[in-house]
Amino acid sequence: MGYLIDRTNTKHGKARPYLLWLGIPYALTTLAIFTVPDIGTTGKQIYVLTAYMLFILLYTGISISFKSLLGQITQNAQSRSSLGVSFGVGAGIAGIITMTLLEPLASAIGGQKGWVIIIAIFALISIVTIFAGFKTTKERVKNSIDNGKKKTPVLAELKLLFKNKYWLLVSFFGLSLYLLYGLQAAEIYYARYIFGDASYYSFIALVATVTSIVILPIITPFLNRFGKQKTTILGAAFIILSGLIKLIDPHSLTVFLIGEGFLGCGIGIITGTIYAMVNDTVDFGEWKHKVRSLGLANSSVSFGMKVGTGLGGALVGWLLATGGYVGGADQQADSAIQTIIQLNVHFHIILGIIMLAIIFFYKLDKIYPQIIGELKTVKKSKTVEDND
Repeated sequence: MGYLIDRTNTKHGKARPYLLWLGIPYALTTLAIFTVPDIGTTGKQIYVLTAYMLFILLYTGISISFKSLLGQITQNAQSRSSLGVSFGVGAGIAGIITMTLLEPLASAIGGQKGWVIIIAIFALISIVTIFAGFKTTKERVKNSIDNGKKKTPVLAELKLLFKNKYWLLVSFFGLSLYLLYGLQAAEIYYARYIFGDASYYSFIALVATVTSIVILPIITPFLNRFGKQKTTILGAAFIILSGLIKLIDPHSLTVFLIGEGFLGCGIGIITGTIYAMVNDTVDFGEWKHKVRSLGLANSSVSFGMKVGTGLGGALVGWLLATGGYVGGADQQADSAIQTIIQLNVHFHIILGIIMLAIIFFYKLDKIYPQIIGELKTVKKSKTVEDND
């Protein structure tokens, strides 16, 4: 998808057209997943697999387009940071809406009909909001060297991407962050076996989600004043602090929820900065290597994040098995209980420290004004040459 965006040149820009083209197909495939026809077991399996694959492909197209659009709307550091914060707030609110309303509304109507009606409403909302994203934005950033006409082979572009030290740092940082996301699957085990009630999991997840949203508008002035690196350092510090608080008394729900609040704050802060940082690394790559890999940079980081989520979820299963966890059992061995605590407390501290160490070397904020100044100078010269 990133490769396609980098090679798209239309009157609407590079990333925006895909919001126009993919919005309705995306909504239809979402609805298709919940409207499985009665065509036998094998037929249903083929139908669901096909519908879900199409849904994921279209979701990826829209997701990467939105993230890439962040780099095309503006190169102003504060504006890009504000857009990243808005992205985080919107994603958080959408998460709360789906967590709290989707299942109760579908159940209230009843049966498959309830799910079809509610998903149809959500699909319609997605069409409106995706189209609004297309209609209300404008791509202002142009390539400084080739203006999109010169095609760099994809392998050569990938090699240049891996020579971009700041892109590599953000990629590893994103991988670590999404490992943390994947490990949050272990919270349901914590609720059941440490607190004795699996229903606490919903409350724990809600605390993390709400705090991740609330912190973003509060942190915006700090972000505008001190930049993305220092703000992200604060986010990583909050993640470490969340684990240290939980260590005070791992069996106290109150202590755990306080720690979860700091975890949500840390994740919220980082969610508000990371996509803006990815697009800043695109500007660095254009300045350093004369190639603007907007779509490829965003899609590659996104790929790493998905790998991180998968690894995090897999680690939960692997480590629980190693610790002697017995699925479905009311009581677990001490080794399994300790593993559950480690997954929810110690691993958060470790990943927070790793993220802190990675982001320490991210010095792009300091030279970013110089980079943008020089890129603009090149663009002006190119415009004069084209006019001549």
